[in-house]
Amino acid sequence: MAENNNTVETHGCIVCARLFSMLAVYNPDGRLVDCTVISPGGQRVPDERRPLAACDIHTAEEIEIAYKRWQSRNDNESDNEQEDE
Repeated sequence: MAENNNTVETHGCIVCARLFSMLAVYNPDGRLVDCTVISPGGQRVPDERRPLAACDIHTAEEIEIAYKRWQSRNDNESDNEQEDE
């Protein structure tokens, strides 16, 4: 039985790009199991596919707007990659 892989990664705030260290846990297939921000002043932004972070000082509304913008940008990139294949 394979074990989960724990890694420390650097991710930018989805609102302002301030950098945070995050502990991410991936299953043997490479899917995100869970993550947490280990740098002070940051919080996790829930997403099933990737570890995301935001500063504690941002409002829930700012984070939600930034998350939707991030999602639409990544959805467009995924569509472009599929067209290239």
